[in-house]
Amino acid sequence: MNTWDPALYRRYEDERTRPAAELLARVPLVEAARVVDLGCGPGNSTELLVRRFPGAEVIGIDNAQAMLDSARQRLPGVRFESGDIAEWQPEVAPDLIYANAALQWVPDHEALVPRLLAALAPGGVLAIQMPDNRDEPSHRLMRELASMAPWKDPIGDYTRLRTDLLPIGAYYDLLAPRAAQVDVWHTVYQHPMDSAAAIVEWVRSTGLRPFIDPLPADLRARYLEAYEQRVAAAYPARSDGRRLLAFPRMFIVARRGA
Repeated sequence: MNTWDPALYRRYEDERTRPAAELLARVPLVEAARVVDLGCGPGNSTELLVRRFPGAEVIGIDNAQAMLDSARQRLPGVRFESGDIAEWQPEVAPDLIYANAALQWVPDHEALVPRLLAALAPGGVLAIQMPDNRDEPSHRLMRELASMAPWKDPIGDYTRLRTDLLPIGAYYDLLAPRAAQVDVWHTVYQHPMDSAAAIVEWVRSTGLRPFIDPLPADLRARYLEAYEQRVAAAYPARSDGRRLLAFPRMFIVARRGA
C-alpha cells in the first residue's frame, strides 16, 4: 500500500526532523560529491543534506509519488526519483547513503545493510536511523486491535506489516568486519503531545497506516476510536495536561574503508 499523506506527515515535522539532524551530525564527512537520501519522504531530511553539503549532487529516492511531489515543490533544484530501496543500486557510487526512518519498511536487513555499505565510494558513509518502537504501547495496541474482530480478517496477518529489526548489536556485527568504523546508538525521545488524539494523529501518518488502510470506512472509524481510547489509558496526562510519547530510535553510522 502506498498511501502516504505528506501534509499529515509534516504536522510533526520538527519532531521528525530532529533525529534526522542528529544522525547527520554524526556523519564523519567534511565534504561529499554525491549524496543519496533513501526514503526521502517530503524532503525534510533532504533539505538538511543540501545545507550540509552545498556542493554535492543530492538525490532523493522514494516509492511514494505524493511524497516525491511534495519534495520537488520544497526543493525544486534537487533530483528526486521513484525507487524501491530493496532493489535500489546507485548509478555512481555515492559518498553518503543516508536513510532516515525508511529501512524499517524494507525486509532482509542481513543482506540489505551490507549491500548498502558496499555500494559506497571508498571512504563513504552509510547513515541509518530507524524507529525502534514496536514494543511501545502505541504499537502494541495496534497489533492488539488487529487481532480482534471485526478488524482481524480485513487486516490479515498483522505480523508482516513491518520489518522485524535486528538487535542493535547485530547491526554492529554485520558491519564491523566490512567497515573501517561503526558507530551505533539508541535514543529515546520524549515528545509532549497535546492529547491522546494527537498521538493517534502522529502514528496515523506512519506506523498505523498498514493497519487502517485495508479497512472500509466504517471499520476504520471504529478501529481508530478503540485505538484512541487505549492510547489515552496507556499515556496518562502529565502535570500540564499533556502526554509524553516515548519514541525509541536506533542509529547506525558506518564508514567504508578507503
